[in-house]
Amino acid sequence: MKYIFLLLLTANLSFAQPAAQSFTTAKSPAEVGFSVERLKRLDNLMQDFIDSGKAPNLVTFVARNGKIVHHKAYGFSNVDNKTPVRTDAIFRIASQSKAITTATLMTLFEEGKFMIDEPISKYIPAFKNPRVLVSHDKAAGTYETRPAKGEITIRQLLAHNAGIPYEHPLDQMAEFKVPFFNSTEPDKLEDVVNKLAKRPLTKDPGDGFVYGLNTDVIGRLIEVLSGKPFDVAMRERVLEPIGMNDTHFYLPDTKAARLVELYSKGSSDKPLAVHANPAYRNYAVSGAKTYFSGGAGLVSTTEDYARFCQMLLNGGMFNGKRILGRKTIEMMLRNQIGDAEVWDRQDKFGLGLQLIGERSHYGDQATPGSYTWGGMYCSEYTIDPKENLIMLVFTNIHPYAHYGEVVRKFRSTVYQALE
Repeated sequence: MKYIFLLLLTANLSFAQPAAQSFTTAKSPAEVGFSVERLKRLDNLMQDFIDSGKAPNLVTFVARNGKIVHHKAYGFSNVDNKTPVRTDAIFRIASQSKAITTATLMTLFEEGKFMIDEPISKYIPAFKNPRVLVSHDKAAGTYETRPAKGEITIRQLLAHNAGIPYEHPLDQMAEFKVPFFNSTEPDKLEDVVNKLAKRPLTKDPGDGFVYGLNTDVIGRLIEVLSGKPFDVAMRERVLEPIGMNDTHFYLPDTKAARLVELYSKGSSDKPLAVHANPAYRNYAVSGAKTYFSGGAGLVSTTEDYARFCQMLLNGGMFNGKRILGRKTIEMMLRNQIGDAEVWDRQDKFGLGLQLIGERSHYGDQATPGSYTWGGMYCSEYTIDPKENLIMLVFTNIHPYAHYGEVVRKFRSTVYQALE
């Protein structure tokens, strides 16, 4: 009887999917449960986006059970020069930076450096006694505030319900002006965050989802808690251990040529055009290179970011290196915003991640319990724990009339190929 029990136990264990230690390429998509024929629709879709002029380039990455089933490049990194884009092309990932910044902070949480419901003012005193904007007169340059109902907590910063927006009504006033996304000026994170702390909140802390510069504050908190510059702490704690060697705030000269050109396509009837703002185009390769935006400042490749996604999917481990404990990952995937929702998507937000739920108007076929986020230049990842699946598609266009179409059709076409 004991022998039969051991045989049954061994048989059951053989069905469990081992956590991927590093990526390998599937011998065939069928090896991990994809239809070879139906997956060809993904090639057709991506090429159609290029041929129709909706996108200059696209790079995809799909892996299931830790095995790559689709990693391809379409179009041109520079349309005018007809330079073919490669799978190792480097993209501006903007708000996809937030998840990496969050993971970096949570390594410090696991070391007992802070408690998640502590006020941020305990570590960054400039946030003490926050105030909420009541009214303002833009023409006159006047405004009124009131005391906030409570202090901003670290949890609220991670969940984007601290009342800190991106576009602030008082941005035109010099005393409140901060770098919007990235800066080529000699700005320093400490100075920017202290200035940000002076701005009145647009809602009371905890009162709804207010997407904004919260994660930039987290970057400064990482500096305070670790005693190291933010970029150094991130590289030591997350990027280097899992081999994200092409993820940077600012690119070394040897990699600058791999950064794709940035385009604009603000409406469907406008052609692709090179982005008019030089700072948006060049921040990763020029300028002072002193400001590290935890909310929007990183550049990366699809494979590099896939390593991070697989680490999350593996419960905090990749390539034999444990970055976070599995219970920490579970905490990050709990709803942190109560009855509030992420815009009109009818989804929730965890710690640095959007949570796809039963009522999602954004996740389409994604299994409830999946999680996702993207960047303003059109890059996005989705992680589906039930299917043991990660999906990424990157391009670089802003503003972009076809953002939702590209990322959602990509994801839907991957799902329809699952057997």
